[in-house]
Amino acid sequence: MINFFILLVGDRVAIEPGVPCRLCRVCKEGRYNLCPDIKFCATPPVDGNLGRYYTHAADFCWKLPDHVSLDEGAMLEPLAVCVYGCQRGAVSVGSSVLVCGAGPVGIMTMLVAKTLGASEVCITDIDDNRLSFAKKMGANYTVKVTTDDCQQLASDIRNAMTSAPDVTLECSGSDQSLKTGILVTKSGGCVVLIGRGSLEVTIPIVNAATREVDIKGVFRYANCYPKALAMVASGQIDVKPLITHHFDLKESLKAFETASNRDSSAIKVMIHCNQ
Repeated sequence: MINFFILLVGDRVAIEPGVPCRLCRVCKEGRYNLCPDIKFCATPPVDGNLGRYYTHAADFCWKLPDHVSLDEGAMLEPLAVCVYGCQRGAVSVGSSVLVCGAGPVGIMTMLVAKTLGASEVCITDIDDNRLSFAKKMGANYTVKVTTDDCQQLASDIRNAMTSAPDVTLECSGSDQSLKTGILVTKSGGCVVLIGRGSLEVTIPIVNAATREVDIKGVFRYANCYPKALAMVASGQIDVKPLITHHFDLKESLKAFETASNRDSSAIKVMIHCNQ
């Protein structure tokens, strides 16, 4: 889709915040998220776009259909991460999937996996409220993390699911979850790192190697905004229940404080820059 040819003054768009050089080898290969010269909003030295007006490359603006709200458009950014993560894990019809972490990215990853045809999705977290919300949003199984013993947690997950997962999508950023994901994933399966933990992690690499469990990284996304938009526009994925709080631009500090406060029960906090 050559999106910028159809944009007119007044059109509502979702901004894909990373603009690559479009000329280097990885850009030419379609993996522009890995471009060494990419300019990405709020990634120093590039400023963010928290303001009433913002100029952005037209070919990285995605026109919203009339029935898709601006709030839903804003949710395409994290949803694109989830789409890319599921692509990297080759989630497809009949896949058995484990999602580690029931935050907003974890829950949306679960929704994408089910949209792509996953037959069962189990999700883990340390928080009862988040697990309850994940169950409400469609998780087949939930497992509360109550131990630091990765072998025990892997056993708990296997007992909750009908079988070892084909794909584990790590969304919590917890080193423990990464280790558990490797141990619990079926032989020949795949572990995808969507979350970010420590810069250096001790993992059961021999276990992964001898069982041919592939470990794949995720860095943002590439060519996923159209797919994320299609999922929302078609009604396959409803992101609206994840938006729990709303603030206008002058309340931005309060919005960030709410988002970082676990007691607020916030999932996704929306700042309305036009208010």
